[in-house]
Amino acid sequence: MKALYTILLLALSNLFMTFAWYGHLQFKKISWLQGIGLIGVILISWGLAFFEYIFQVPANKIGFRENGGPFSLFELKIIQEVISLTVFTLVAVYIFRTDKLAWNHVVGFLFMVLAVFFIFKKW
Repeated sequence: MKALYTILLLALSNLFMTFAWYGHLQFKKISWLQGIGLIGVILISWGLAFFEYIFQVPANKIGFRENGGPFSLFELKIIQEVISLTVFTLVAVYIFRTDKLAWNHVVGFLFMVLAVFFIFKKW
């Protein structure tokens, strides 16, 4: 159950992270946000990053093996990276609609799956 909580919290965290890091690139599409300067963009991103951390920190605390969770630090990191790329891809393709998923993206994601395999493999 801790593994599921960890993954769900990481997914929520990455949703906020994606909007904090890349959401401001969509401000030109929203009339009342078009005139916001760099400081405004930074403050909005920091506000979103706050919510990212509300989910990220507990996810790592719950999931970390030395706190009774199922994952090592390396495993937590690779899970986070795969979730991050998955959430980013879904947001870019279906919400921002700025990019299309291409074959080279799929190949890159397959290499990430291989990374997960090798990180979790007990030799």
